[in-house]
Amino acid sequence: MTDDQLRDTGHSQTLARRGLSRRQLLAGAGIAAGAAGLLPAPARAQSKPPARPTGHVIIGFSQEPTVFNPLMPHIEVDQGVYWNLFSPLWMADQTGEIVAQLAAEIPTVANGGLSSDGLSWRVKLRPGVTWHDGKPFTAEDVKFSFDLLNNPKFRAWSRTGYELMQDIKVESPTEISWKLSKPFAPFMSILCWTFMVPAHILGKAADPNTAPFNNAPVGTGAFMWKERVPGDHITLAANPHFFGTGPYLEQIIFKYIPDLTVMFTQFQTGAIDYIGLQGITADHYGQAKKLADRNVVVGPAPFIESITLNLSKPQFREREVREALYYGMDNKSIIEQIYYGLPKPTSTYLPTQSWAFNPHVAPHEYDPAKAKAMLDAAGWKPGANGIREKNGVRLSFQNSTTAGNHVREQAQQLLQQNWSDIGVEMKIKNMPPAVIWGDYFNKSQYDSVMIGEDFMTGPDPDVSPYFLSTAIPAKGGSGQNTMEYVNPEVDKLLQAGATTFDRAARQKDYWQAAELIRHDLPQLPIFQYATVEGTRKGLIGYAPSVYVSVNTWNVNTWYWAS
Repeated sequence: MTDDQLRDTGHSQTLARRGLSRRQLLAGAGIAAGAAGLLPAPARAQSKPPARPTGHVIIGFSQEPTVFNPLMPHIEVDQGVYWNLFSPLWMADQTGEIVAQLAAEIPTVANGGLSSDGLSWRVKLRPGVTWHDGKPFTAEDVKFSFDLLNNPKFRAWSRTGYELMQDIKVESPTEISWKLSKPFAPFMSILCWTFMVPAHILGKAADPNTAPFNNAPVGTGAFMWKERVPGDHITLAANPHFFGTGPYLEQIIFKYIPDLTVMFTQFQTGAIDYIGLQGITADHYGQAKKLADRNVVVGPAPFIESITLNLSKPQFREREVREALYYGMDNKSIIEQIYYGLPKPTSTYLPTQSWAFNPHVAPHEYDPAKAKAMLDAAGWKPGANGIREKNGVRLSFQNSTTAGNHVREQAQQLLQQNWSDIGVEMKIKNMPPAVIWGDYFNKSQYDSVMIGEDFMTGPDPDVSPYFLSTAIPAKGGSGQNTMEYVNPEVDKLLQAGATTFDRAARQKDYWQAAELIRHDLPQLPIFQYATVEGTRKGLIGYAPSVYVSVNTWNVNTWYWAS
């Protein structure tokens, strides 16, 4: 479909709410429980969900989902699709509470599902669940999904936690058990983001990495795969046999709009019903909150905006260089002048809502004179065109981010000037999201990137996939440590924090790790996101959450007010 076909006038939206077909529509249209309550759901209108799926919602994303096997390396926008196609055993709701999905109940010591030492797990599955193709979902699918994640030939998104699993047994079609080789406190949260895949399809594939399933996924979620037009949109249709609540919509359309200004314009005109992920940029917030027939919400998000550095590059190997860059960064101007003061500055990687957030980490300080003195002392002397050099290496590098994000582009230009003032050359090289967040990022081919990342493991503050030295994909590790950061002391602290269930002990370990990472500066944190998102009035069910990466986690409960 073209933009004109997806554009939704007030008349066609009324038709959508009455449940007319997609063809008819287009014919008339061109971190922890302690943080609970921070972002309550908007008040629901006095209306009831429809008795059957009806209408559609167009979801605007500035990045294009491209990875449709949820167990393979992916980014946040892909998860926005997964929540609708697939299901985990359990998930964290808006308050951070773990609630059952494919599991019949959450395993606990009290119900016999979890041993007191955290090593033995026994999970009862919800009976009667089927895959989108009608085949039954069973414990064999759960075992297959875990085995696939631990298959060294499979490109797993992460093996953190999964590699501890031993003796995985199918006890019955609706019961599975396993043991962990050592206690691992974040595992319950890891499973919140572990979407199950079908053994009867992927198990027959010659190579799961390249299976047809990866472009035509089959899940157990509230919506089923219908079509994808690369570079434009993805359409999902209601699953009439979904095991949970809903779905109340006949279909959902993920519309890819890379230019954030264009996306906001389409939100204004009604071409999209929900503007998410990057959301409404700060420079449009004042205008957005005055729009008629729109609901605009500002709330905290788990993402931390930072300049992430590739430490394998010779320019960044010295800690003094990284610290000088941080002193040379005018964070205050970025936040106040470009982001209109909406986000809050930070110098660490966890959101303030997390119980493991360390409030004592040294704050950022903008001091260009100190930056220059530090580089001078480290032997980086001005050379040609004033760019510093040392041992034949110029202090020059590329910085990349998503093309079309005009706010980030403005921040890049400000940083470019900041660092030029201290004798550092930053060249801007932006790319489409499918390019930059593919191998370029995942295999550490970049110099530096401007990126917003959610470092938590669901509602758990474990950051092992991002900072463990064994989680470097470019060196054969499984994880998201694309900056190639290595600190044995941080490894020890993160491993210790993950192997005890004592929250006070975990907090102590994580606070120390945060201080070491702040000292080493493999990334230069700027701010914690204040996400501005919007929906068309009359859309019921939208509920932003700090515990997920994308707020399409509950589209199964969305519907249009009658």
